[in-house]
Amino acid sequence: MGEVEHVVGMDIGGTKMLAVVFDDQFKPVGRFRKKSKAKVPPEQHINNIIQGALDDAGVQKIRGVGMGSPGPLDPDTGVIIDTPNLGWKDFPLAGIVQDHFGVPAVVDNDVNMGTYGEWCFGEVQDCRNVLGMFPGTGVGGGIIIDGKLYHGASGSAGEVGHMTLEVDGPFCGCGKNGCLEGLASRIAIAKEVVALAARGDAPYILENCGTDLSKIRSGMLSRAIAAGDTQVERVVRHAAFYVGVGVANLINVLSPEAVVLGGGLVEAMEDLYLDEVTRAVNDHAMPFLRKNVRIVPAKLGDDAVAMGAARLIHDKLAS
Repeated sequence: MGEVEHVVGMDIGGTKMLAVVFDDQFKPVGRFRKKSKAKVPPEQHINNIIQGALDDAGVQKIRGVGMGSPGPLDPDTGVIIDTPNLGWKDFPLAGIVQDHFGVPAVVDNDVNMGTYGEWCFGEVQDCRNVLGMFPGTGVGGGIIIDGKLYHGASGSAGEVGHMTLEVDGPFCGCGKNGCLEGLASRIAIAKEVVALAARGDAPYILENCGTDLSKIRSGMLSRAIAAGDTQVERVVRHAAFYVGVGVANLINVLSPEAVVLGGGLVEAMEDLYLDEVTRAVNDHAMPFLRKNVRIVPAKLGDDAVAMGAARLIHDKLAS
């Protein structure tokens, strides 16, 4: 029997970074996670996290590293063009990891990787056309057309969070107004919820978070709704409905077989999100195009991006 061949999948988020070592059956055998912001330079931080996962797995030899990172980025060169959340510009991510570990590395958009992971390992493996929608810190999307990740001419297709849904809507981190992300991300929800707490209309939030935006995570929102903060529920449902309007627009354009809903907000409040997205799709997608579309929750949780990235490097090495 030959020795087991390992690959590393890495999820580079605005808040946390996670590296997971997988065996040749894509079973996780070691992992390491750290906050994204660090005192050391980013290249050192990334290499340290991958090394931490290798140490945890007790593995020295790997075949390659796949990484999912916020974009825009160039999947062909593995260069991060610009990530506002991390402050990277023209950052040669794949090259840094290749040079340090001496193995091939690939980089793709984090939500593309989450969508790819769900398509390879989740509930939509039988589909050829899949849309992934992941509301969390931002709102990300991934598009699989005819069994392939769709990158478009720029390499950065799938920026679903920056569809304009309200021309005069709230300011978004990308610099324009009325984006889906500016209306429906966790940050957008937290902004409104803090105002509710300050006015005394969200007692659970006020008691547990005060008016600290950074404490209003997905799980906290879910607990506030369970505790009876009806105004918090109204805000979250409104945001979830907007996600559904985005999904409906994309169903009209792309006609997928399935939509995978993931991300922190969906994990924390799955039923609420499925309800509101389905309601918006029924209202805003064309009947013929929405007729047989399955809307399913993501299944891989925190590991979706790492699993998709590991599978991507595996597929690239195999081809």
